[in-house]
Amino acid sequence: MTPSPHPSRRRGRRAVLALSAAVTAVAVGLPGTAQAEPGDDEVDIDELTQRAEELEESYNGELLQFEEIKTRVEKAEEDLQEIEEELEASRSGVSTIAATQYKNSSGLDPAFSVIFSSEPESVYSDAAVLSYLGQSQSEEIADLIEIRDEAELVADELNTELQDAEELIDELEGKREEIEEKIRKYEEEQVPETQGTGAIPDSAVGGGWSQTTPRMAAIRDEIIRSVGVPYSVGCWRGTADDHGEGRACDFMVSTGGGYPTADNQAWGTQIAQYAIDNADRLGVEYVIWEQQIWHTANRQWKWMEDRGSPTQNHYDHVHITSF
Repeated sequence: MTPSPHPSRRRGRRAVLALSAAVTAVAVGLPGTAQAEPGDDEVDIDELTQRAEELEESYNGELLQFEEIKTRVEKAEEDLQEIEEELEASRSGVSTIAATQYKNSSGLDPAFSVIFSSEPESVYSDAAVLSYLGQSQSEEIADLIEIRDEAELVADELNTELQDAEELIDELEGKREEIEEKIRKYEEEQVPETQGTGAIPDSAVGGGWSQTTPRMAAIRDEIIRSVGVPYSVGCWRGTADDHGEGRACDFMVSTGGGYPTADNQAWGTQIAQYAIDNADRLGVEYVIWEQQIWHTANRQWKWMEDRGSPTQNHYDHVHITSF
């Protein structure tokens, strides 16, 4: 028969279990992936990606809105994993502090137990407790609370991004037949009513002008005549995207890669709005302006990732792509 533990050892074991439970209560652990609300199906980015791939042909492969959200989801997942590792390290440090504060047979010191209350932030309102713990130990507790809160915030952001991704794919799937019909309609038409020719100022003519498709040329020239442009409009370039297909033009509102003046920023907004207001008639597929993208399928602006410069974030030009 295994001998019974010594009474003091039994008390020590109970204290360790109590400490473990207390530390767990403070160091809120979060799962590696975002949790869905109770009763909801968990959103899986891989499943959404597969659904997006099935839509690529219908949308000419231009699912930029989804790709933008997916990038943010993947970044948030990486951030959450990194924070969880920090959280685990901080939890271990706090556990060590708690263990060293245990005194003889009386259990956890009352002053220290404040830390393990349901609201651990309350420890900072008690100067006596802070003095008792000492600066280094207080900093470890502060780190734990800060990392826990950061993890919760990132997890909330991840859930929001995942929900946005799911809603967008649902919208695109719902509009799939409508978009396919639009593509058939535009392909059957020879050229839009506006032929893409006319009195265009030389200052508006940019690179790749002659390689633009008739439809995109018509959109480009109508905007130039109706709204005007402060600088040149660049279209075709040898890239593996809609510019390389001749289906896109960039309407510049500043030069040198800088931000536009207030007047030119308003001008850019007019150009973007004209394209949106006439999207169905002209055959505009999507518009990018000021780090946002508008697509004819769901007809709403979606934020894009910060790419680090006014040009990459589309603050110095309006990008318009045709079907």
